[in-house]
Amino acid sequence: MVDGQQDTVIEDATEDRIEDVSDTREAGDAEEQTAAAADLTGEESESVTADGPADAVDDADAEVDADDQGGDDSDDADSDADSDDDSDDDSDGEDADSDNPLEIEGEVAADYLEELLDIADLDGDIDTYVENDRAHVSVLTDSDVLVGKDGEVLEALQELARLAVITETGNRSRLMLDIAGYRERRRKALTELAIDAVQEAKDSGEPVRLAPMNPFERKIVHDVVAAAGLTSESEGEEPQRRVVILPSA
Repeated sequence: MVDGQQDTVIEDATEDRIEDVSDTREAGDAEEQTAAAADLTGEESESVTADGPADAVDDADAEVDADDQGGDDSDDADSDADSDDDSDDDSDGEDADSDNPLEIEGEVAADYLEELLDIADLDGDIDTYVENDRAHVSVLTDSDVLVGKDGEVLEALQELARLAVITETGNRSRLMLDIAGYRERRRKALTELAIDAVQEAKDSGEPVRLAPMNPFERKIVHDVVAAAGLTSESEGEEPQRRVVILPSA
């Protein structure tokens, strides 16, 4: 299949998903959808300090009460009961793992993206994991068709994957999607850009304004600036919102 045909197939699949989600929104919870849309555009900090990454995911495994494992070792009945308790605890832990909502997010998004790859006749492996209290999905492929110019197609697919999660679970999603390693490459380039801009702000004593970026990219710059001991803020409206690096006082 040629690139033009792939683009057409992707556009058709995207339009179908948007129509499905629109129907769900009309029949479902409008408040949840509003919260989801607000979350998509408001992820970065407006004025970043030296705050660290988000707290890690709370452990979903069921904890075993040590007292339940006690008892008289000479009493066969008590020993059998303790063994049963341990077995029940192990089973509860396995159930808790499988019910992790972030893992479910990744699975739902992966299923949606796998279907899209089939429709577009594209090869790719899909990996899911949880990091920094957020579900991540990575599509490993040699094609940039699903990335698009400046990551525009990638951003659209990420939003559609989040909407697929909302449709399936009823919960808003902060899922992060990467395709063909684009975000990792972009992270490295933006880190270097931010380091140079920090040095420029220090040398000139004047604010340094960077080019417009999406929330993911602005967050990377904010983190680099904070690590360098300066402050930064975002100004403007999407899609022209940009980071401004402030010199030290």
